[in-house]
Amino acid sequence: MRTLISTHFVSLDGVAEAPGGEPGYRHSGWTFDIEQDPALYEAKGGEQEEATAMLMGGRTYDAFSAVWPTMDYFAKFNAMPKYVVSSTVTDPTWHDTTVLASLDDVAALKQSEGGPILVQGSLALTQSLLKAGLLDELRLTVFPVVLGSGRRLFPDDAEDKVKLSLVSSRTFSNGVQHQVLRTA
Repeated sequence: MRTLISTHFVSLDGVAEAPGGEPGYRHSGWTFDIEQDPALYEAKGGEQEEATAMLMGGRTYDAFSAVWPTMDYFAKFNAMPKYVVSSTVTDPTWHDTTVLASLDDVAALKQSEGGPILVQGSLALTQSLLKAGLLDELRLTVFPVVLGSGRRLFPDDAEDKVKLSLVSSRTFSNGVQHQVLRTA
């Protein structure tokens, strides 16, 4: 059985929207307001090197597939299998991408042979995976900033609580924390 890991940049108030400069959000690129620490990005790189496949929602697929194939940054993403849970993506153009129609397909993927599957971004998908009990681990990179608005990783209207256990935590020189939490 494969491990399903979701990783996110989040503010102290749980906002995970547009950390890297995505358009349409008033605080877009908010992670760049914090002094950079190379050790943080080394840790994130290790996280991404560990992955053997990527899982994403349709919006994240559209954003990533538009730019990632031309990037040298984490070139492994271009080579690894990619899975997109979407009803709108029907003919993926990014190399080695498979469209999954439902969370049942994600459950079947988890039962297959192989290493960890990384969910990058994809807030709505992460929320659905948590609700369905399919997510094994959350890796949160928590930035010391309160944004006050924006899409949150954990919605206010969640029906059930999700119990997590802290596996590890590391604080970087810029005050950013990387937390690894497992679902109970």
